[in-house]
Amino acid sequence: MQDSALFSPPTRRKRTFGVYIGRFEPPHAAHLLVMLEALQSVQKLIVVIGSARAARNPKNPFTADERQEVISAMLLEAGITRARLLFVHVRDYYYNEALWLSEVQRGVQHFTHGSSDVALIGHVKDDSSYYLRSFPAWEFIPSHVVSPLSATDVRRAYFGGHLDTVRDMVPPAVHAFLDAFHATPEYAELRAEYDHLREYRAAWADAPFPPVFVTADAVVTRSGHVLLVKRGGMPGRGRLAMPGGFLEQHETLLDCAVRETHEETGLGVGVDLRAALRGSAVFDYPERSLRGRTVTHAFHFDLGIGQLPRLQGGSDAADALWMPLGEALSSPELFFEDHHAIIENFLMRG
Repeated sequence: MQDSALFSPPTRRKRTFGVYIGRFEPPHAAHLLVMLEALQSVQKLIVVIGSARAARNPKNPFTADERQEVISAMLLEAGITRARLLFVHVRDYYYNEALWLSEVQRGVQHFTHGSSDVALIGHVKDDSSYYLRSFPAWEFIPSHVVSPLSATDVRRAYFGGHLDTVRDMVPPAVHAFLDAFHATPEYAELRAEYDHLREYRAAWADAPFPPVFVTADAVVTRSGHVLLVKRGGMPGRGRLAMPGGFLEQHETLLDCAVRETHEETGLGVGVDLRAALRGSAVFDYPERSLRGRTVTHAFHFDLGIGQLPRLQGGSDAADALWMPLGEALSSPELFFEDHHAIIENFLMRG
C-alpha cells in the first residue's frame, strides 16, 4: 500500500506533534495513507475524531470509541506503535463554530501542554476543507495523498450489502471490524434506516427542482425540564426529538409548531403555548437532515414554574416525556439529527 516516493524520508525536521482532523466514518485506505505520510514528518500524531457523542445514523454509524479502536488497529497493522498515536474526540457544533474550534484546540493542548511545535496535516480538497485555515498557530503540512475514494463510497457499499467491494476500499483491520459489526442489531437498524432514506429521496428524484422542506419545531420548557418525544418511525426511530413536523399548506410556522406539539405529546389544549413564546430562530445547516435539504423554524415556549403537565405520545411519536435540562444537555448521543444543538442554542441563551 505504501509508495516509496510518497513515503521517502522528509527533508524537514520532524515536528513533535501532528494534528489530523476527520470523521473517519469509517477509516479507509486513503486515511491510512495520509496518516502514514504524516508520521514521516511528526513524532506523534493527534487524531481528532469528529461527530463524537452523536446518535448513530447511516452517515455517522460508529461511535468515536469504535473509530479510535479501528484506527489504532489499522496503524498497528501497518507497523506504527500505539505510543505514537493520541486521540481527541470532538462533538459537532452545527451553529457555533467558535465552540468547535475551542474544543479542538483544548483537546490538542491536553497533549501538547502549550508546545508550539505543532503541525496541522490535511488536504485542501474543496470548501469542506475550510477548517484547515482555522488554526493559524499551527504550521500547515499539506498531504500529497490524492485518492478518489471517500467514506461515502465505503458506506454506500457497506449498507448496500457489498462486503466484497468494501474489502478493496479499507485496510484489513477495518474490514474485520466492519464484518463483525455487520452481524449486530445496530447494523440491522442502520441498514433499515439507510433503505428508508434511499426510498424517501427517490420519491423526490423527478421533482423539477431539488426540494427544500420546511418544518417547525418546539422547545418547551417548564420547571427545569424540556418537553421531548421519542420518535416512533424512520428515520431516527427511538431517538429523542423536539415535537414538530412539516409545515402544512395553509398554516403559519407558529401554528405548525403549536399543532405538532399538541398532537405529538398530548399536551392539553388548556396550555397556552402562544402566551409562553419566548423566542424563535431559523436552523438551516445544509446537511442537518439526511432526508434532504430541510430548514426548520424553532420556537421556544417557557411555561414557567409549576407541576409538569401530563403527557401522552401521539401522532408519529412513540412516547412523550419531560426530561431534566441537565440530563438533556449532557446527552447529545440520544438525540435525532441536530435537535440537541437546537435545544442547546435556546437554553444556553438563558
